[in-house]
Amino acid sequence: MAFLLRRLVFYMAAFIAAATINFFLPRLMPGDPVQIMFSSAGTELPPESLQALKLTFGFVDGPLWQQYLTYLGSIFTGDLGRSIKYFPLPVTSVLGHALVWTVGLMGTATIVSFALGTFLGIVAAWRRGSKFDVIVSVGAIFATSVPAVVTSLIVLFIFGFTLGWFPNGYAADPSLDPAFSLQYISSLAYHGILPMVTLCTVLIGGFTVTMRNNMINLLGEDYIVMARAKGLSDRHVMLWYAARNALLPTVSSLAIAIGTILGGSLVTEVVYNYPGLGNILYQAILARDYPVIQGQLLIMTATMLIANFIVDVSYVLLDPRLKGA
Repeated sequence: MAFLLRRLVFYMAAFIAAATINFFLPRLMPGDPVQIMFSSAGTELPPESLQALKLTFGFVDGPLWQQYLTYLGSIFTGDLGRSIKYFPLPVTSVLGHALVWTVGLMGTATIVSFALGTFLGIVAAWRRGSKFDVIVSVGAIFATSVPAVVTSLIVLFIFGFTLGWFPNGYAADPSLDPAFSLQYISSLAYHGILPMVTLCTVLIGGFTVTMRNNMINLLGEDYIVMARAKGLSDRHVMLWYAARNALLPTVSSLAIAIGTILGGSLVTEVVYNYPGLGNILYQAILARDYPVIQGQLLIMTATMLIANFIVDVSYVLLDPRLKGA
């Protein structure tokens, strides 16, 4: 219990620090969103309506510390304000609609990448020096070295434009009404193949390299040698002795990946025009939509901290030696 309390206090302090940075960061960006909206209206709005716009969006002139305290209060009450770009929708509605798309895409890609990358890393480490190990290692390093934007554009160009096998954008056919039907679900799966392939290609390399390196470091340990001397099967030693202990750093990588799920993949979602949180954040940055930017960054921060807290607890479950630490 003392361990859990210490970690909770630490993560709460980290969240307050991140929220503070989140408050000041958008305000350092050039341009005033209300002034931009007022200027785009031309002569249609009288000058006295400028103050009304500021009141509507919460941009009240006052000391910065007072705005900061109001901002902290809104965080813990769940009132993130109204979006400027998608006015009059509240920020929670804008992010909530995009959240479903991002969790479906990023969540599935992360789970598939973690499972496949971990398996490939285990087998490559156990067969170190073989052709399989060389192919997997080179492929994983290459996948992690190529930027996500390059991977997205290459996949889109080959399978979308050149071969024409898959759609070039959108999460589903725009002509279909969203419904729980076979036609709409098939359209979702069909449109999600290219973004899914892109994300898996970007993520799988890191899991593979991490698992392979960790497991290689453990294969020379005494308990591995003892397990082999007992006559245990290679499969049993590989999975229950080596892989289990090598899994701890990989779980940390999974926590980081889970933390980025609710942030969305900005590059991939923008390239494929996917209506997820990453695309929403990109549009909000262009529009200087402070409430949406702050709400999105808060979601990313909270998810990352929660994921790391779960990892701290899971470490104790995976490694019995930590129970007495």
